[in-house]
Amino acid sequence: MNRSETVLAFEKIVGTENVRLNELLKNHTSFKLGGPADIFLTPRNAEQLGRIIGLCNSNQVPFFIMGNGTNLIVRDKGIRGVVIKVFENFREYSVEGEMITAEAGLLLSQVANIALENELAGFEFASGIPGTLGGAVTMNAGAYIGEMKDVVCKTEYMDREGNLKTLEGEAHQFAYRKSFIQEAGGIVLKTQLRLKKGIKADIKNLMDDLNQRRKDKQPLHMPSAGSVFKRPEGYFAGKLIEDCGLRGFRLGGAEVSEMHCGFIVNADNATAEDVLKLIAHIQKAVKEKFGVMLEREVRIVGEE
Repeated sequence: MNRSETVLAFEKIVGTENVRLNELLKNHTSFKLGGPADIFLTPRNAEQLGRIIGLCNSNQVPFFIMGNGTNLIVRDKGIRGVVIKVFENFREYSVEGEMITAEAGLLLSQVANIALENELAGFEFASGIPGTLGGAVTMNAGAYIGEMKDVVCKTEYMDREGNLKTLEGEAHQFAYRKSFIQEAGGIVLKTQLRLKKGIKADIKNLMDDLNQRRKDKQPLHMPSAGSVFKRPEGYFAGKLIEDCGLRGFRLGGAEVSEMHCGFIVNADNATAEDVLKLIAHIQKAVKEKFGVMLEREVRIVGEE
């Protein structure tokens, strides 16, 4: 099957309006950088997603799944093959007692507001984290007082062959910024959260407090991919970077944030190459001064 035939096959699955060619991924990442995707698809449901994956696998077409691109650096040459974005759809949810069941495309802020409106506590920590529920489950996202592992009890996902599977409890194998789904390359479709009844005013006050702390300390007004590095045991990545004298250090258009040294921001039309060079520079400086090798938290994808 040649490229034209492949595109036509995708259009039959998701509709012409949900197929874009040579789509610039800088328009789909919070860092505002990244080259084109050969074919960019926005399926509307799990059935379409499964058919897309089946078509890709049967024709040896590589595919990449993305949410809303908040923890992602796409290289300047872009991504060959197919990029499947699940953020624009997959947003259904239901609430039953102390349980919220939500699809992967919902933003964490949206899920937090659903919890608030239903007077459910335990998800306040995620209210200000950028990104989708699916991405958060995949990487066990967390902030301040909690992580996804504290509230996730069941997840429906699709494996790389297009099969629907379910995980419950400890089968998620949550660890610091990782999970079984991440290791297996699975695609989160729907997650069930176990929360607890609370007082609406208390829930809102805690959300407001955590969000204000984030606004006061993080460069939310500038394009970035959030915290660049995982927290090394016994240290704080931002403090190590600051103590290397790198606050405000810039390579090209990429800059170590003046507000929080754990963030790299797109200060002036940065390229992905600018960011990657700055990451390497930071890692080298911290390793030389403190003997600590910073491990990336952001994901890097695309053609080198």
